[in-house]
Amino acid sequence: MLETVDLDLKLNRAAYDRIFRPLRDRLSLLQRMVFEAQVPVIVVFEGWDAAGKGDCIEKLVGRIDPRGYEVHFLPKATEDEELRPFLWRFWARIPGRGDMGIFDRSWYRRILGERVEREVPRNVWQRSFDEINQFERTLADDGTLLVKFWLHISRAEQRRRFERMERSDYESFRVTGKDWKAHKRYDDYREAVEEMLERTSTPWAPWTIVAATDRRYARVKVFETLAEATQRALDAKAAATPPPRPPPSPASKSPAKRRRAPSPALAHTVLDEVDLGKKLTARQYEVELARWQKRLRELEYVCYERRAPVVVVYEGWDAAGKGGSIRRVIGGMDPRGYAVIPIAAPKGADATHHYLWRFWNKVPKAGHIAIFDRSWYGRVLVERVEGYCSEEQWRRAYHEINEFERSLHNFGAVVVKFWLHISKATQLRRFQERERIASKRYKITEEDWRNREKWDLYRTAVHDMISQTSTSYAPWTIIEAEDKNWARVRGVRTLAEAMAKRLG
Repeated sequence: MLETVDLDLKLNRAAYDRIFRPLRDRLSLLQRMVFEAQVPVIVVFEGWDAAGKGDCIEKLVGRIDPRGYEVHFLPKATEDEELRPFLWRFWARIPGRGDMGIFDRSWYRRILGERVEREVPRNVWQRSFDEINQFERTLADDGTLLVKFWLHISRAEQRRRFERMERSDYESFRVTGKDWKAHKRYDDYREAVEEMLERTSTPWAPWTIVAATDRRYARVKVFETLAEATQRALDAKAAATPPPRPPPSPASKSPAKRRRAPSPALAHTVLDEVDLGKKLTARQYEVELARWQKRLRELEYVCYERRAPVVVVYEGWDAAGKGGSIRRVIGGMDPRGYAVIPIAAPKGADATHHYLWRFWNKVPKAGHIAIFDRSWYGRVLVERVEGYCSEEQWRRAYHEINEFERSLHNFGAVVVKFWLHISKATQLRRFQERERIASKRYKITEEDWRNREKWDLYRTAVHDMISQTSTSYAPWTIIEAEDKNWARVRGVRTLAEAMAKRLG
């Protein structure tokens, strides 16, 4: 692919001045339009050392509003970043809707520098091609514009630039022994670049190879490509945006009733196979809970020693006992090794980013345990049933969630997911008890009663969720939660068994 690039392309000063200044003004206008349309934009700059990535970024940000972009320079991962999946630090930095993220080097370091310098095993960087494509596809499907540049210069040109920089009093510090070592391996890097371009140039995130021998030509090429891609994204957003609805009349139904109609309920689901008659006596509960809590504490320390992360997800019916079960899980554990993460409706920055963004930010460090009280499955449960997202979005989410959990698994995480199941009659009894007892009254809200009215629709959504996302690397466990003693012990025991299996 690189052999087809004409590295002799140039622009003289007069042509550059005539073209470049209007381009800068156009990008400034497009940035404002991006903000108004709430389109997130990611611009990736990769290329040879000394190819001019910094120069292009400097020119790009010199004209646009600094409140609407952030530049990320991401060389080798820090020690803290190494303790999480390799995409974690990039997910944490993706822009919100209407903003621009500019990456001076990016997630492609895994399949370039880390590959060539053998910093990661072959199977790891090979697997990363799929992870990267899925990462970019997930963002693109959510409306993110991804524009990727490879700035290309010849080996001889790179040597000339290195030598010129070394002679400069102001730039000599930028050329290191590591740069010269990489220069000697130009052909090895080129082979890696060719494979990267071939395997990760996709319809949703294509590469643009920029002939960067002449800096003026490179700047114009970058600006023209970015402007055209941005305009296409804005046009696509405008074409896909439905016309505004007229304001509701006073006699219209409440907003909850006007939302998109959910899918019809199923007659039979996986939940119908659950034996809700399982119980433990008070004595059995006391003995078993103590046994498994002790085992869980032992495994917590082993996880830390071996740097194995653990992700626990609690989902279930309202009043099924998620909070009580979580308290029994952590009851015997060292609080320095875990975090309980309650999840509510997204607000602020959480609401302006991809729905998985806030969960990626909470991924535990290697050796630590994260327990989610509700989770990313809200996308295919409450958001589906209540019409907060489109059918296309929640159907797409099954695959996105599977890939998210696969990334956790690939990093070595133990992923344990619980659905706490109770009958509709038991839920009613517990709701009534919460209303009757003053100390429990805070647990019951009008929303709980509204959700109960949609029991059959949620039951269908739960069936689809379990059917579509119970995988070999992140299986669901349906906990029979009619009897709280049984449910609590089963949760602790199942988690301990999963951790023990992972640790051998």
